[in-house]
Amino acid sequence: MTQDTKQFDIPKTMKAAVLFGPDDMRIVEKAVPTPGPGQVLVKVAECGMCGTDLKIYDGHFPLTPPFGKFTPGHEWTGTIVGLGDTVNEFSIGDRVCIEAHHGCGRCANCLAGKYTMCLNYGVPGKGQWASGMTADGGFAEYVVHYASSVYKMSDKLTFDDGVLLTTAGTGLFGIDTVGGYLLGENILIFGGGPVGLMAVQLAKQLGAKTVILTDLIKSRLDLAKKLGADYVINSGEVDDIPTEVKKLTGGEGVHVSIDAAGAATIPQMALESTRRGGQILLIAFYGKPVTLDLASAIRQGIQIHTSRGEGGGSVGRAVSLAEMGRLVCGPLVTNRFPLEKINEALGIVRSHEGNPIKVVIQF
Repeated sequence: MTQDTKQFDIPKTMKAAVLFGPDDMRIVEKAVPTPGPGQVLVKVAECGMCGTDLKIYDGHFPLTPPFGKFTPGHEWTGTIVGLGDTVNEFSIGDRVCIEAHHGCGRCANCLAGKYTMCLNYGVPGKGQWASGMTADGGFAEYVVHYASSVYKMSDKLTFDDGVLLTTAGTGLFGIDTVGGYLLGENILIFGGGPVGLMAVQLAKQLGAKTVILTDLIKSRLDLAKKLGADYVINSGEVDDIPTEVKKLTGGEGVHVSIDAAGAATIPQMALESTRRGGQILLIAFYGKPVTLDLASAIRQGIQIHTSRGEGGGSVGRAVSLAEMGRLVCGPLVTNRFPLEKINEALGIVRSHEGNPIKVVIQF
């Protein structure tokens, strides 16, 4: 490390969650990692959970490290306590949030700025690093990450904010994928979870005329309204969502439909809700193959886009929005658990018991 860390008493070992097999997460003692060149060591304050963590927990996420060694967690925030060689962008004591993905920096995609789609994703020794996915993540007391994927937070922001800023980056990167220019447009968002709720706010900040959100849970619909949604649709009470959407948009449908939920039936509903010449953005992972009338999409000139993670420096831009008071982040944290209760926390994420929004492990 290149700077004095005496202000922090860094132990040799730490408590960390390790995945030993499907649905087998255990708390173990691991060595505190040492940051390499270009990396920082962070004392974790909080690490959020999302649907991706459930897929990792179930053993269904590709290219994760071997069972018995790997620590998940990709929505973490904390305080820098160590700097690797060549790092001078940060200081010991800086409070930071992250983009989970760091590309190899050497493949054609990374050189084009598409580091969340690194061609060396999951290839050991090539430099690609996805915290909590292809490298150890934040369900631990300490974690290392690349400085280029870390963002300093001012005193205006809390660690609760920091967790949700990673989530905001996912929505913002997706909106970039469909052009990033929503001024005067009608937007439909499927899913009132953290990604969907951040997307509501981002769409309004980017000038959307009308934002519609649909979800099954009333408390999420109520929160979406508070965060800026112009209309909400309870998908448990409405038989035909596309028809309802067209009623709200003068019969045309929306300019952009965004799936932040991941149910296999949603892409077709998105297609039927989108106006001719519009766009569909898929930012959720699906648990099974999706059936979609592509012929209809082609006839109507509807473009279908996907995006993964928080690329394009999106978290840094989300930090700026939050510091200007234009994003509500921290209040979306509804449930906190100590590391020792990580399995219970994952159970809450799966069951939605108590209608949680963002569940975090807090250190």
